[in-house]
Amino acid sequence: MTDIVAFSDAYLPTVNGVSYTLSTWAEQWNENRNQMEVVYPNAKTYTSRSWEHPVASVSFPFYEGYRMSPPWIPQAVSVPDVVHIHSVFSLGLAGCFLARKHNLPLVATYHTPMTKYAQYVAPGSRTTDLLKRVLERYERVILERADVVTTPSKATRSFLRNEIGITNQVEVVSNGIDLELFGPVETNEFREEHQLSGVVVGYTGRHGVEKNIEAIFAATEQLEQDVTVAIGGDGPHNEALRKAAQRYDVEVRFFGFLPREQLPSFYSAIDIFAFPSPVETEGIVAMEAIACGTPVVGINAGALPETINTGETGHLYERGNIDSFTAALETAISDLSNLRESCLEHREALGVERTLKTLADLYDDIQ
Repeated sequence: MTDIVAFSDAYLPTVNGVSYTLSTWAEQWNENRNQMEVVYPNAKTYTSRSWEHPVASVSFPFYEGYRMSPPWIPQAVSVPDVVHIHSVFSLGLAGCFLARKHNLPLVATYHTPMTKYAQYVAPGSRTTDLLKRVLERYERVILERADVVTTPSKATRSFLRNEIGITNQVEVVSNGIDLELFGPVETNEFREEHQLSGVVVGYTGRHGVEKNIEAIFAATEQLEQDVTVAIGGDGPHNEALRKAAQRYDVEVRFFGFLPREQLPSFYSAIDIFAFPSPVETEGIVAMEAIACGTPVVGINAGALPETINTGETGHLYERGNIDSFTAALETAISDLSNLRESCLEHREALGVERTLKTLADLYDDIQ
């Protein structure tokens, strides 16, 4: 089996809101295979485990909730069989340095199209376009150093090919989710605690303007039946989102940041998970909801058409069309029983163990 050192700029819930992908990979890899060490930006509220190596970090000034570290390789890091980077910046560069120093195979996973976030760092059409061009060139240079690049969806692979211009090997590898945690649970206690009754449409995740969460309020307001909208998570757009909710004739409850162990109760307690974000490269929270038996109504953009099986695990609506969003919610509400059953039938296909088997084969192929 293979020893891995992974480098990530967004690893912890305290750093990245709801990003647990690499943590789940490492936990299960170390339990069932060889060693996977992780290098990540330090956070004072988190105590590292034996295979985790924190690097000093500071807040990222342009995007609240993220942290930056220098491209540093901690002395405690072992020389692995393969280096796997999960970013092309700061610690991702450190991974590139480690691979080059020891002539090691390099895998790069592309989680986030940074060019889609350029407008938040450099607002204004001219500066945004300039930053996009710089980012595209930079990402292409770094990613083409890798022996293989992985993406969580076909849509993201197409983006790399057509927009960034990547010419080396690109494989689609789902992030996967922890099925030992995410599954249907009894919800009476959760609903009573939070005073939830009737039909509940929910969302949890990062509150960023790019997530388009306000569309949930607009779509549910048009439903014929009364619904409660349950919003979990937090982020830089939270305050604006709370103000926006007051403009709609729909009951909205804000739950704040939900600890990971409470997420299965949240997903199971809501009837539909609403996902209007057009920037997803896979949609992990949608996968978590489906694994808990909750259908997803999501936007027909990004990778969500791959994550949501229409009529089986949820429904899609057309981007920018609130009437279409409302209609998709109505269709899902009218067929909840069948959709819930179908979600559970798809559950096993979402597991992280399938992801790790794919990665193990990939690591073997490039050594």
